[in-house]
Amino acid sequence: MDLIDDPSQAGNAPEFTVSELSGAVKRMIEGEFGHVRVRAEVGRVSRPRSGHVYLDLKDENAVLSGVIWKGVAARLATQPEEGMEVVATGRLTTFPGQSKYQIVIEDIAPAGVGALMAMLEKRKAQLAAEGLFAPERKQKIPYLPEIIGVVTSPSGAVIRDILHRLRDRFPRKVLIWPVAVQGASCAPDVARAIAGFNALTPGGALPRPDLLIVARGGGSIEDLWGFNEEIVVRAAAASQIPLISAVGHETDTTLIDFAADRRAPTPTAAAEMAVPVRRDLLAWTAEQEARLTAALTQGLSRRGQRLADLARALPRPATLLDTPRQRLDRAGERLPLALTARVRQGEVRLQKAAGGLRPGLVRARTQRLGDRIDGLGQRLGAALARPAGEKRRAFEKLRRTARRVASRGGARPQGPRSRRAGAAAGARRRDPHRLRPVAPRGARPHPPDAGLPRDPETRLRRGPRRWRRGHDQGRGGTGGGAGNRVQRRSPGPRRDRAAGGEKGEAQAAVARTGLAVLSRVAAPRPQRDS
Repeated sequence: MDLIDDPSQAGNAPEFTVSELSGAVKRMIEGEFGHVRVRAEVGRVSRPRSGHVYLDLKDENAVLSGVIWKGVAARLATQPEEGMEVVATGRLTTFPGQSKYQIVIEDIAPAGVGALMAMLEKRKAQLAAEGLFAPERKQKIPYLPEIIGVVTSPSGAVIRDILHRLRDRFPRKVLIWPVAVQGASCAPDVARAIAGFNALTPGGALPRPDLLIVARGGGSIEDLWGFNEEIVVRAAAASQIPLISAVGHETDTTLIDFAADRRAPTPTAAAEMAVPVRRDLLAWTAEQEARLTAALTQGLSRRGQRLADLARALPRPATLLDTPRQRLDRAGERLPLALTARVRQGEVRLQKAAGGLRPGLVRARTQRLGDRIDGLGQRLGAALARPAGEKRRAFEKLRRTARRVASRGGARPQGPRSRRAGAAAGARRRDPHRLRPVAPRGARPHPPDAGLPRDPETRLRRGPRRWRRGHDQGRGGTGGGAGNRVQRRSPGPRRDRAAGGEKGEAQAAVARTGLAVLSRVAAPRPQRDS
């Protein structure tokens, strides 16, 4: 159109709203492409909480959005995964909210065996990376299980082959958990069966099996695909019961074979792995019994022959006793003579000892000892009499001094004379020539007048005490004046007290000894035989 043309000439074109145009496009697309099949590679896959599946189907040049509604997704035999080559069947439609078209998928399947194998290898690598196929996870198959659990179809030939083989080899108790072995429900059924056997209580009403066998006959990769699902592989890896996988023929390999503790090429081979042959065990037992009996017999025979050989080298018992019997006879002949000689020797020694035991010698020795004791007693009495007289005179002098002190007692006048008298008394107390009592050894020090009555006469009646003068006789006079007043000795150095105590104990010991000797001397002496 030229710039000078009148724009009103285009007014015959109809005008559409956005909704009208989108609806027209939707009707045209759905009418032209009501049912299509698309071969493509699965791109982004999204599974929101609603249960629907959103994905992209792509090739080298274009991308087509797709949606699988919740009900259809639950019925799919193969769940789409990213990178998987599939053939999707559905219908094209548009989504007006975003001005785009998409395919509503009603069915989806891998695009040939190559696509399935690629998806299988990818899943295998993913599960192996998690450690589900690690050898250290494998459990040891029991040698002779008591109960065997079988997960398979109850109506197929597989269960009959397993039961027949177990009956021929070694009859065992068998628990069957029926499942679907192909189709959409295969994987959930097998996973629930494995978990159900593990949930049983050992020794319960329905006992827990000691071994599990998951079995299925041969088929195509699509028929065995349920045993490649992740849920089945994880259930087999998590089983606490040892598990044998027997899916398909020997050339068929599924992911459960890698997760199982042991793989059997066929269901019949799984039964052979589960139990040994009973007849072989009986034959082996009989063989071992025969070998044991032969070994025992041969060992006893060798030991008997060895004993016989050693016995030939030993002397006869009668020969061993000949020499001891002869020595016994000779000793019996010499015994009476030896006893007689022994008695005579004893008599001779007794006579020699009795010759020196005369009564006169005993009496003379006793008299000498008695005279010696008498002399010692007289000397001891004279030695004890001298210290006793000296102590008696010292005691009398002390008593006279105490009486003079007591006669001067009474109320003291106050004034200068009283102060002079107090000074004189202090000088007398400091006089080193005064007599002081000596404390016994080990006695605790006490004040000078501790425990004594105030009355001097009462003090004298308490009994004699041990007294001594000051250490220096050269200071002052020794008369009965104020400088020689008697007082108790104040506690002095430990050395003086210890010396006084030792001296007192020594004097007491001497006194006791003297009294004992005097009593012995004074006692009447028995009359000696002349």
